[in-house]
Amino acid sequence: MPPLELLTPAEMAEADRLAGDGPALMQAAGRAVARAALRRFRPTRTVVLAGPGNNGGDGYVAARLLEQAGWPVAVAALAPPRPGSDAALAAAAWRGPMLPFGPAAVARAGLVVDALFGAGLARPLEPAVVAVLRAVTAPLLAVDVPSGLDGGTGQPLGHAPQAALTVSFFRLKPGHLLQPGRGLCGEMVLADIGLPAAVLAGVAPRAWHNQPGLWALPEFGAGSHKYSRGHLTILGGASMTGAARLAAMAARRAGAGLVTIAAPDATSAAIYRGAEPGTIVAEDSLGALLADPRRQVWLLGPGLLPDAATRASLRQLLAAGRQVVVDAGALLDADAVAGAAVLTPHAGEFLRVFGPIGADKPAAARAAAARSGAVVLLKGSDTVIAAPDGRVAINANAPPSLGSGGTGDVLAGVIAALLAQGMPAFEAAAAGAWLHGQAATQAGPGLLAEDLITQLPAALSVTKQGLTFGQSSR
Repeated sequence: MPPLELLTPAEMAEADRLAGDGPALMQAAGRAVARAALRRFRPTRTVVLAGPGNNGGDGYVAARLLEQAGWPVAVAALAPPRPGSDAALAAAAWRGPMLPFGPAAVARAGLVVDALFGAGLARPLEPAVVAVLRAVTAPLLAVDVPSGLDGGTGQPLGHAPQAALTVSFFRLKPGHLLQPGRGLCGEMVLADIGLPAAVLAGVAPRAWHNQPGLWALPEFGAGSHKYSRGHLTILGGASMTGAARLAAMAARRAGAGLVTIAAPDATSAAIYRGAEPGTIVAEDSLGALLADPRRQVWLLGPGLLPDAATRASLRQLLAAGRQVVVDAGALLDADAVAGAAVLTPHAGEFLRVFGPIGADKPAAARAAAARSGAVVLLKGSDTVIAAPDGRVAINANAPPSLGSGGTGDVLAGVIAALLAQGMPAFEAAAAGAWLHGQAATQAGPGLLAEDLITQLPAALSVTKQGLTFGQSSR
């Protein structure tokens, strides 16, 4: 199982400080870079682009070890390290060839190691550095992150190159999972360089890589029954009836004991009743349904229009103290959704409710969660789940095939089902996002929203079996 914690560049710097013994950590980091190169590439003319800081120091160590392994290696240094620094010690141990820093240095390289700047860079790269990186035609191995990538947000600071392989250390950073950073990093290797996990107590991270281990799914014993597994009620629409049906089917697959679609009129009720036999259909008024104390969790939005009727229903549910998952047509504005349990906007809906996301997706989701008092699940290939208390999880297992109609309804149904089964809102949203991505991955190409529902049992079983880090750990 890969580590759960994500560290911002500042938190990683603090972890390094708390661990101490910088030279030993630099040797271990450089060794990890060299080992990754030896495993991933064949011996070839290698150029290490070395910056003046610790990232460059890692590069000098990697250059020395690759040369010892018989590789033809040269170093092109942007600037010398600060005298007396750990990087200066590493540079002094390099006895191989040095090249002038410029585009010509990489012209004949078979592999380029980008050890210029790490994840903590906070300014755009200088034009001379960009020119060198743009001149690279060989595979690029990035140390920590491709230079110019913000490790906190995953956004390029003007320019960041495309890496074939990125080697980072101890814990991933948000920028390794957030787009476009995740794509620019290429294959991701997370190396253990000897930092003790105990330093995390001093860092107190507030972001996690979303995966099993961050949350535990509900478990029920022999005495459990349909009422102990929760009763979810979905407010159905009159026109787009398929949306509520998809959400209901997903909720049942995800373990809700009972699922009711509350139909707005007799005509739509007949449509709902003619569908899946395991879903209850009710024509009662919202007030009558709220009189049943077992109906504590509601899903509002799939198939609904963003109109006055939806606003009134949402207001009534929140006033009654119900836990409400708000999706799609019920994502009206920030005042209307305040007090909900979970909000599930995509980027366009987020803009409508809270305003522009900006360059820092986790910060935007955190601010929205604090403002609304709800867990905010900001959808995308890099879904961010934020709690009002500042916790954030970043989900990175969603394939592009999820970008089609109805998949969001399935996600909302899964989250609402987990909430109905007693999971806290943050954990329910995070687990729902991961299960959604896992089900889509299992379904493969040609995915329809309905396929996700059939894949949910297998996705649920994966959480019991545990995970390996796959391409993200060596």
